[in-house]
Amino acid sequence: MMPGMKTESPTKQQINMEEVMEKHEDLVHVPINGEVLTGTILEKTSNALYVDIGQFGVGVIYGKELFDDMDTFKRSKIGDTVQATIHEMDNEDGYIELSLRTATRERSWEELRRKLDDEVAFESEIIDANKGGLIIRVNGVTGFLPVSQLAPDHYPRVEGGDKSKIQERLQSYVGQIFKLKAITIDQENEKLIVSEKAAVSDEISATLEHLGKGKTVSGTISGIVDFGVFVKFEENGQELEGLVHISELAWQRIDNPTDFVSIGEKVKAKVIGIDNGLRISLSIKQLQDDPWLKAAEKYNTGDTVKGKVLKVTPFGGFVKLDKDIHGLVHISEFPPDKQKDPASYLKVDDTMEFTIISLDPKEHRLGLSLKK
Repeated sequence: MMPGMKTESPTKQQINMEEVMEKHEDLVHVPINGEVLTGTILEKTSNALYVDIGQFGVGVIYGKELFDDMDTFKRSKIGDTVQATIHEMDNEDGYIELSLRTATRERSWEELRRKLDDEVAFESEIIDANKGGLIIRVNGVTGFLPVSQLAPDHYPRVEGGDKSKIQERLQSYVGQIFKLKAITIDQENEKLIVSEKAAVSDEISATLEHLGKGKTVSGTISGIVDFGVFVKFEENGQELEGLVHISELAWQRIDNPTDFVSIGEKVKAKVIGIDNGLRISLSIKQLQDDPWLKAAEKYNTGDTVKGKVLKVTPFGGFVKLDKDIHGLVHISEFPPDKQKDPASYLKVDDTMEFTIISLDPKEHRLGLSLKK
């Protein structure tokens, strides 16, 4: 300060103005695009939300900015407080155009991370399907539910693995609400993977504690695949599903499960295993007497018997002696001049005479010969 100069004291008017500005900073604040504002829903139409954003006026959310967080839109009602991002300061209708997308997106990822950490299940609507699984949306975040992560009730078991039928089954779930758990969250790459199987595993595990190995259950055939059949049954009020492998359907050889059972058929099965606390293995044949235990009373080595050809393979043929006992004629037991081409000598459904050359009831094996 130079000598002789006087300092000027702030006037009373300046002091009052500074106090007002400190107390009411919002009065001088000018919002900009990208800024997040908090407001109250004034009106809700079929395709728009009108929001009171205080001294800044009225904002509107519509179009893509609304669709990207359709979950929030569906749940919202007049009077609710929402956070939205300024998309355009002054549109052609004089409103501040807002977006739910940016404001809620970060919050949605945070909530999903918390659900993952706490292993919390949540519900979400299926919005689309593709050949690999189902598409969901949680508060504006799109996620993927792989087929492998579907609960047993929703797994698309299609005979023969017909891809078009599998896609049709998956498409039928669009619009349904599934209970899910997040298993992979990668916000940077916009990747969310969810599992229905994980969401229901706790409930199923609790029920399986009461389902001991060896227990007999009554159920219904719910699915047929090349390797076996699925059976639905109830245990302590919980619907469960188990697999009867093709080898556990009957004591005799079965090539196609559809020849043995049909969808909707009532059956009894025995629990023979529970793998990883979820997969239930069942057996139908173990509830029946093993016919092989009496095979030695009916058949003897050296006997000549009649049998019906069931199947021909490059190494021989499978032969049905009666409804329970099947045997194998190996190619080495064909006449020497027929061993190069078994199919030229054995025909499916033909009845022929065979000689029993071996019998092992414990191993369920019976050897036959066509040599004279």
